[in-house]
Amino acid sequence: MCPLPLAAAAVAVPRTPLRLLRRGLAAAMSTAGRLITVDYEVFGRVQGVCFRMYTEDEAKKIGVVGWVKNTSKGTVTGQLQGPEEKVNSMKSWLCKIGSPSSRIDRTNFSNEKIISKLEYSNFSIRY
Repeated sequence: MCPLPLAAAAVAVPRTPLRLLRRGLAAAMSTAGRLITVDYEVFGRVQGVCFRMYTEDEAKKIGVVGWVKNTSKGTVTGQLQGPEEKVNSMKSWLCKIGSPSSRIDRTNFSNEKIISKLEYSNFSIRY
């Protein structure tokens, strides 16, 4: 790959409008298309394998908000919110990838619906 001259690189890189940066991640996501929320529960070997930590990292990388926690049943449960395409990307990760040492047997999604605004400002691990 041939590096672009500095001036060309400045033009080629899409810029986030300053008003979006000032309003924060949650506000920026609300302008990125239809917002949805969905609850999830992941079954398999998902406790004791850093599943929650990897879920939090992936959610922040993808750009969704919500939470994740262990259950007393040995599963991991949580909620995702964000633009539909980003939530779908995170749903795929929860079904197929997970943490390196995890084994995902199945993932159930429920209560998926369109929302007018995000209820969370970030993604967090709950205890």
